[in-house]
Amino acid sequence: MPRDDQLLDDLCALLLTAFRYPRTAPPMREQVTPAGFASFLLGASVAMILCGSMTFLIGFLLLPWVIGLLAVVYFAGVVSNLSGLATAILRRIAASSPEEIPGAD
Repeated sequence: MPRDDQLLDDLCALLLTAFRYPRTAPPMREQVTPAGFASFLLGASVAMILCGSMTFLIGFLLLPWVIGLLAVVYFAGVVSNLSGLATAILRRIAASSPEEIPGAD
């Protein structure tokens, strides 16, 4: 079983060997033909059409849930405002004189 310092030496030697030699230049790529480029664009457009269709379908399915949630929040706001209004009216009616109205100076 090698010792830790031997492992460290081997790792450093491997890294120095990897960084010492310059990287070879990538080989020249072949020129893309017009038919290949057109096929690439066709594939990209089909992918965008499919992704757009799926996005539309997901949005169409979630739309009733969003509208329902907005209706519930709107209803809760209306009930809260009516509750506050009723409380203010009842406090005003219950007060026998202006000095007994809470918050009135």
